[in-house]
Amino acid sequence: MRDQLGRRSSWIVALLVGLLAFTMTVQWRQDDETDDFSGVRGVELAELLKSLDATNTRLSQQIDTLRASRDDLRDSNESTAEARKAAVERANALAILAGTVGAEGEGIEITITAPPGAVTASVLLDAVQEMRDAGAEVISLNGVARVVAQTWFLDDDAGVRVSGRVLKPPYVMEVIGDPDTLADAVTFRGGLADRVEGRGGEVGVEKRQRIRVTAVADAPEPQYARPAND
Repeated sequence: MRDQLGRRSSWIVALLVGLLAFTMTVQWRQDDETDDFSGVRGVELAELLKSLDATNTRLSQQIDTLRASRDDLRDSNESTAEARKAAVERANALAILAGTVGAEGEGIEITITAPPGAVTASVLLDAVQEMRDAGAEVISLNGVARVVAQTWFLDDDAGVRVSGRVLKPPYVMEVIGDPDTLADAVTFRGGLADRVEGRGGEVGVEKRQRIRVTAVADAPEPQYARPAND
């Protein structure tokens, strides 16, 4: 709606500028087509010329004012569009960090296989921390658990409970970020791969140009906050 009003205002200003220019042109043509002034007294002729000069000056000033208004409207529309774009980009970035929307990008896929009970909640939590330290922007587990700041891990008889969801092996971690940096964080000495292999398991890492994460984080229920009354 604002863009439509801005464009409509710009057209109106442009139309007024054109009308004023046309008026000045007609005025000048009328001056050229005026009958012989030989019968007009010098004082009257001087007053007539002075009046025409004043009219032309006034019309020129009005044209300058309207052009300035047009330029201001154009600049305002551009600034508004840029501010709106920046706000949308910022909101999208925050939504991704909060885990409330899906995300996609390049990154790695980590597959952890191990005997039952070998991979505990602490192992997965350490893996998540290593990925975050390596610059991971989005992390999900087994395609259903989105890892955010509030995510918690707990050992469960069937596997590992992640924020209320019980995940069973093999554990597949999808991570969006720089593939080379993330892969190095998995395979460096003493890292995730070494810890899992020390427990009799294996860790596979696949670099991918496009990882699509559809899992979203569960919105936490506020314990103390309530909607404000009007």
